[in-house]
Order: sequence, then structure tokens, then C-alpha cells
Amino acid sequence: MIDGLPLDIGRQAHQLAKQLWPINRSITGNGVRETLKILRGHLPDLKILEVPSGQKVFDWEIPKEWSVREAWIEAPDGRRFCDFNTNNLHLVGYSVGIDATVTKNELDKHLFSLSEKPKAIPYITSYYEEFWGFCITDEERQVLQDGNYRVYIDAELFEGSLTYGELIIEGESDEEVFLSTYVCHPSMANNELSGPCVVTFLAKWLINLRSLKHTYRIVFVPETIGSIAYLSKNLDAMRANVVAGFNVTCIGDERAYSYIPSRNGETVSDKVAKHVLRFIDPDFVQYSWADRGSDERQYCAPHVDLPIASILRSKFLSYDEYHTSLDDLETVVTEKGLAGGFEAIRCALEVIENNVYPNVTVLCEPQMGRRGLYPNISDQTNYKNTNLMMNLVSHSDGQMSLLEIADKLDVSFWELYDLANNLANVGVLDFGQTPRDVS
Repeated sequence: MIDGLPLDIGRQAHQLAKQLWPINRSITGNGVRETLKILRGHLPDLKILEVPSGQKVFDWEIPKEWSVREAWIEAPDGRRFCDFNTNNLHLVGYSVGIDATVTKNELDKHLFSLSEKPKAIPYITSYYEEFWGFCITDEERQVLQDGNYRVYIDAELFEGSLTYGELIIEGESDEEVFLSTYVCHPSMANNELSGPCVVTFLAKWLINLRSLKHTYRIVFVPETIGSIAYLSKNLDAMRANVVAGFNVTCIGDERAYSYIPSRNGETVSDKVAKHVLRFIDPDFVQYSWADRGSDERQYCAPHVDLPIASILRSKFLSYDEYHTSLDDLETVVTEKGLAGGFEAIRCALEVIENNVYPNVTVLCEPQMGRRGLYPNISDQTNYKNTNLMMNLVSHSDGQMSLLEIADKLDVSFWELYDLANNLANVGVLDFGQTPRDVS
């Protein structure tokens, strides 16, 4: 419930992020496998699955696997810089192998920096066109001397596979809640590591609950091509069973809470996300579908149309450190930020799990006094509580969910849930899992 942050979870998630930080992840390769194996240490039932290069997945094709061992540039004076083993962001993702001597002008065509962020190493990839390149701070780029430079990249592209992780947590029904996060970026904190770290601890929390109404389908995929591959194998089952879910990314800083709707905009996920964030942070940023940019694009694509929204902290593209080396585990992603992200999505899942359709069990207005529900002394606090109770009863026709009633009454779901349970305990309400049939 929204009564404090789970700071111990934040610390544990931050430690996991530090463990995953050095790994060179891309859309394919051992970096993803290594990451998933570490996550499986927390989630023993996590399945690690492979899709071979060249396999068609809807309109796409699984790319070749990328492996890199070493990469650097040697200056005319013998000094090495842009060393991949010092910072994996230095190498443009999916760079092909090369060992050559080039002029400064030739080298410049393969260098990437940000003049507006002179101390940052940018994150650049070239997945679908063979290329090589290096990323460098603009400060360092501006002082490169004339002369010849040796460029060395020990990397290869080969027929391999794309790797993803899947965890199914069985509930009482076949109705599924879907959580997706991506594991395909190198050392960046909010844009990459916050998602899988928070989802890992959400999964551990779900596993430890005594009972679950819904089944949970949780995936760790390479962004875009991984979600497309997963949908290509599971779309029919997901269409039949998924009733709600969230794409989880950029969930670890302390600056903001935000929300991206599904394409539909009115799914259970949308309603839950807006309700939860309104009570966690009334100033949360509400984006539109036009602001999408992660795997919600795939899950909500036309004719896929899964009910997937996004709960975030600072959204991708909205914070200065995005897709650079400045997106770190010291100044951007914090223990408190991760704890807040975890709590926001946990609260959303609690609402989905506990949302019911309350139905009053007596005709006309219930007599509350004989049930001990009216206070003996009338004051402002008692009046407010009594009024809320009666307003809840007045809407409990079995047609509106508890979440819908909470929104109508402008109170938190959790406050109304406790009150509804009190009324159920004295026989005034009963609960349905679906709207009551009044035909």
C-alpha cells in the first residue's frame, strides 16, 4: 500500500544493478545470456530461450549474433583511447571487426560525440547495416591531434541466436497480467538496468504471495526485436488471456513519475496506472500515445492490441542523461528511486489483483446501526467516514468495479478496499469478479 517506500528492496535492486552494470548487452550475444543467468539466480524458474538468426518474426528477421572481445583506438603518440574494456559505450553497437590505420579525417567519419554534453559518451548502435565506429566525449574529440590512428576492433557477426527470458507465475485463473522489460543496452542505469532490476523484485514479491487471482507472464527481452519475436510465438495465447500489463523501463530515478497510455487509452492498465500515480504523486506527468518509444509500440500495435501501458519515473528522451554515460548509478538511479518505482508498479498490481465488483446484499438502504457501523458520537471525522461508507454502498450494484467507484468518489482504492471488506464482513456487500448479470 502507499504508506512508505520499501527501501530494502531499493537497496537490493541497486546492488543487482551494480552487478549487471559492466556487462556488454546488445540485442543478441552473450551479454544478454550472462544478464539472464544472473537474474535466474534470483528467479530460479526463469526460462532462458533462444530464437535462431534468420528466423522470420512477423515482418522482421532475427539478426546475426554479435560478439566483441576488444576494441580501441591508438593515437599517433601511441596512447590508446576509446577502450571498450574501460567503458563498453565507447564502441558503436554491432560494430564489425577491423584492424587498420586511418587518417584523422577518415577516423572522424566514425566518431560520435555530443557537443551539447561535452563530458558524455553517447550510446550509438548500427544494428542493420554493417559499420564500425567509436563513441567519445566531445572534450576528448576536440583535442585529437593530426596524424594516423590505428583502429582495432576484435568483433564478429555470425549466425547465432537472440536470447530472452520468460517466467510464468501461476495464479487461480488463466487470466494473465503481463510484465515486460528489456535487457539489451550496455552500461546505462535508468534506461537499461532499472527495468529488469525492478521487475526481478516484483516477480520475487509475487512468488512469495500466498495466493494470486491472476497468472503472471513476465519477460526479459531485447527491445523491439525481442518483443516482436516473443509476440510471434505467443500472440494467440496472449490475446486470449492477457487482461492487463505494463512495459517497465526508466523506473529508477527520483525526479518524476510518469505514464504512457496504451494505444486504446482506456484499458484496465490505463485506469489503474492513472489512479495509482494520482495518489503516489499528484504531479505525475501524463504522456500521450504519440510519446511512445519502447516496447509498448509492439504490444499495442494494430491487430495486436494488448492492454499494455507504461508506468515510469523520468521517461526515455525526457532526461538529460538519456542514452549517454551520464545515465549512472550514482547521480541518476538511486536506491530511493528504485524503491519508488517498485512501489508504484506493486501498487498497480495490487489494484489489479484486488479489484472486485461490490454488490449490496439487501434491498433499499441497509440498516447500519444494528450492524454497529454508525458512530455513537457525530463529529466531522465520523461524518466523513460514514458518508464515504454510504457512498460506497450507493454505487455497489455489481456493475461498477471498486476501482471505478474509487475514481468516482475521488478516494484511493486502498481506502475503499478496506471499507468494502468491513462491509462484506457484516454481510452488507458481497463481491463478484465480473460485472453482475442483470439481464
